[in-house]
Amino acid sequence: MTSHDDPGSPTALAALADAVREIEHHVAQAGWDAPVRVFALVRTQAALEAEPGLADQLDDAVLAAARENAWHLTSVEQEGLPPADDLEHLLAGLSWPAGVDGVAVTAERVVLPPAAEEAMPAAADEALAYLLAHPDRQDVRLAVGVLRGGGTWGAVRTRAHDADDQVGQGPDLVPGLADALRATLD
Repeated sequence: MTSHDDPGSPTALAALADAVREIEHHVAQAGWDAPVRVFALVRTQAALEAEPGLADQLDDAVLAAARENAWHLTSVEQEGLPPADDLEHLLAGLSWPAGVDGVAVTAERVVLPPAAEEAMPAAADEALAYLLAHPDRQDVRLAVGVLRGGGTWGAVRTRAHDADDQVGQGPDLVPGLADALRATLD
């Protein structure tokens, strides 16, 4: 398998990282307190071959990048998602056709330091009140992407440090969410 085809290649992972950064930046422009958003990731070259009219919707820089890199990815936001009680149930109900090379999701969460989590009440309504009132809570936006049979990439932005140059990134930032996304591609 060549790097042209290998979703685990450094070229594919770099393309995934670029796509997740672009998605995170796009979602960040809409502000906080947003719903979960799901994106199909498709190789731009393949999308252009299947739908030549797409070229009219992409800017010249994207078209040039797609010509240079077979793994350049285009994200397609999914609208009309099925209703679900939570992110886990939403993802469990999704599946993708073979033409989709990967998937990404953005979601906002509230996190606490481990010591504060240990003191959280067990009852769901009490836990939510505790979480929302805790002085050490952090609001975060997660953007996580996976490639079919390949790598993962994540980006994390905190509300307290809401700037493009303050977004944490890496291949294994949210492994549980990456695993749930990967399961939608099986």
